[in-house]
Amino acid sequence: MTKKYKSEALAALHESMQGLHDIGIVPAKTMRRFDSSCLAPIEDMKPEEIVEVRNKAGVSQAVFARYFRVSLGTISKWERGEKHPSGPAITLLNIVKRKGLESIYA
Repeated sequence: MTKKYKSEALAALHESMQGLHDIGIVPAKTMRRFDSSCLAPIEDMKPEEIVEVRNKAGVSQAVFARYFRVSLGTISKWERGEKHPSGPAITLLNIVKRKGLESIYA
């Protein structure tokens, strides 16, 4: 999985630190803290953005729900702003927004 960094400089620095971690110089605890400071945060999505992602994928709410393994009602509530996706769902939505629906389904 490709990581998204806050900047190109942090991406290069992270790659170097990962190499040091891989050979045992940088401990796992330090690497976890370093990851959180270099990686870009997952962005929340507004209801209209979720609709746009689904429409760009060219699928109905029912089909979108099946890809995300949630109910049709959940997709509907996300798109109306009654509920907000979190955790794995918001991560997957961000991936689909960047790479398309086929990126989460083989």
